[in-house]
Amino acid sequence: MTSPLSHAAPADDTPVVRLSGVGVRFGTHQVLRDVALALYPGSITALLGTNGAGKSTLIGAISGANPGYTGDIAVGGTTLRLTSPARARRAGVETVHQRIADGIVPGLSVADNLALTDLATGGHRLVRRSASERVARAALARLGLSWSDEVLRADAARLGTSDAQLLVLARALRSTPRLLILDEPTSALTAAEADRLFDVLRVLRDEGLSILFVSHRFGEIERLADRIVVLRDGRLELDAGRPFDWHAALEAMLGVPTELQQHITEPLPAGAEVLGVDGAVLLPGSEPLDLAVAAGQVTGILGLLGAGKTELAELVAGVRPVGEARLQLDGGPYRPGSPAAAQAAGVVLVPEDRQRQGIQPGWSIAHTVGLPVLRQISRWGVMSSARERAAADDVIEAYGVVAPSAETRVDDLSGGNQQKVVVGRWLRTDPRLAVLDEPFRGVDIGARRRIGDAARERAARGAAVVVLSSDVDEILDVADRIIVLVSGRIVLDTPAGVLDRARIVAALLDDPGHRKETA
Repeated sequence: MTSPLSHAAPADDTPVVRLSGVGVRFGTHQVLRDVALALYPGSITALLGTNGAGKSTLIGAISGANPGYTGDIAVGGTTLRLTSPARARRAGVETVHQRIADGIVPGLSVADNLALTDLATGGHRLVRRSASERVARAALARLGLSWSDEVLRADAARLGTSDAQLLVLARALRSTPRLLILDEPTSALTAAEADRLFDVLRVLRDEGLSILFVSHRFGEIERLADRIVVLRDGRLELDAGRPFDWHAALEAMLGVPTELQQHITEPLPAGAEVLGVDGAVLLPGSEPLDLAVAAGQVTGILGLLGAGKTELAELVAGVRPVGEARLQLDGGPYRPGSPAAAQAAGVVLVPEDRQRQGIQPGWSIAHTVGLPVLRQISRWGVMSSARERAAADDVIEAYGVVAPSAETRVDDLSGGNQQKVVVGRWLRTDPRLAVLDEPFRGVDIGARRRIGDAARERAARGAAVVVLSSDVDEILDVADRIIVLVSGRIVLDTPAGVLDRARIVAALLDDPGHRKETA
């Protein structure tokens, strides 16, 4: 059983936003049920829940994106109908959504994107570039950022995921919101960027801002939040202040008692070499990298943003040219010219950016799962819808995808459920080598374990599995062998369980002159 609802008394007992009996239904599916929640000024509230628990739907109701909610939402003591994001913004609710690309306008400069509110509401036909850049610099300064003129004048669509996230956050902070909602704001940030963000959020909290913070990372919440609330199956299950009882929180999320840690204690033994990489230059100016990956175990590659891990994944999977590198697969030459060629050789990639590279907007779960196996689900050149649905049902059941049916549009799923579909569709192709780049990004601890268990089960059946992540605990949870990548170089290569977490973190933050360490 979960702990009873309780929370510490806020510094100010007048809520900024109060929800009373809020519910949301999509068709016949009741997603939110009778949610009562108060958010207070000068407080950071962390919202937790497994994928599909209703977090995004709740955020949508407060931010005006789900105007069909039932019940009441009061802002500043006045009950309002939040019928659109613009209406919520005028009431003082600013939201930074998990899908950062939705907040970027391609074709406009970075500066114009930062000044977008002025462009949309100012009524001016012409806006001087100097004015946009002045606004942009002031917005970035709130986050302690100072981007060059070249960056400010570039097309915002060219920004990486991390910088795009910072842009959208900086723009949200330009106004003076009563409530700031952040949905997985650190999912693409480096540790240093996340620390800087947390410093800003603490200042904003101390200035009286109410912050609703969504994260799957318990460590972040422990460092930042004043209070936690947990949703499960659309209902509020736990509302608690400090000190946090993480076992109670996890039980409230999952509905069953469970342990917090699941680090590998008995690594799977290495089998024959499946992949050999010799002389791969991952980053401009980095020294050539050599790597061998064995069958029968999960190789975890740990690296921060810019370490070269995605470049390595894409090179192996045929997304980027091999160049001067020499690759071998099961002892024979391997030089994939495309992802299709890699797949034909038995190598599949779960990409880091599931929105741009992992799913096709508008497609059903069935179509998404069936795409890589069209030959297997077709007969005489005609696709069997029944076989396609059966394949999708396998993934839904095996990974616990929360969806009404295999015909549900994949874009309508939560981010974590999208990730489970993308991972599941590639692992069920029975690859010889599976490369999973940030497979746990944006997924809850329950989904993380399902994906990790699936990766280890694939390895136990004789495949080689490579998991790449910037999160130490994710790698400790899943890997039999741990490799740390810094600036395109391997600085640590050790079996799981040999070195403690502190040694691994130290290698991850290593200076460029460090020698490769093996254990």
